[in-house]
Amino acid sequence: MSKPNRPTARLPGSPRSLLLVACLLLSSCGWLMPPPQVRGNKVDPDALKELVPGVSTKADVSAVIGSPTAKDTFDDNTWLYISELTQQRIGRTLGELEQNVIVINFDDKGVLKGIEKRDKDDALPVTVIARTTPSPGTEASFLQQLLGNIGRFNPTGAGSTPGGGAGGAPTAPR
Repeated sequence: MSKPNRPTARLPGSPRSLLLVACLLLSSCGWLMPPPQVRGNKVDPDALKELVPGVSTKADVSAVIGSPTAKDTFDDNTWLYISELTQQRIGRTLGELEQNVIVINFDDKGVLKGIEKRDKDDALPVTVIARTTPSPGTEASFLQQLLGNIGRFNPTGAGSTPGGGAGGAPTAPR
């Protein structure tokens, strides 16, 4: 005797359609992310065109594009306008999408000498060294830590007399 054909229980839809739905759901997660944010002092390119080297002064630059983000450490005649476009990534860490630096140089009389535009490609890589500076005398053994505070604090009332003053001298009422 042969076995009768039984219909098998199947989930609706094929594996391909389920995979397509999963991909669409994952791709829509980008809509939930916050929009990119501008950080720093973004200089308007049209306002930058108003500055004329050899004519504009520090006061003119401050009036047109505002005060600088920073001044050069060793040269007060170099102003820096730094801006970044950032967006949150996984784990709320910030990802840098774009970086712009406008370097404005002045001569000794305060007249605009030149304008340079730099971006993320002009940055130099920096290697951070992960080590700590040793400070002698901070390593205490287990016994030193355990017995270190014995005798350091006096019980309340020790060293004073019932009169109230330090050194046993009674205080006078005011």
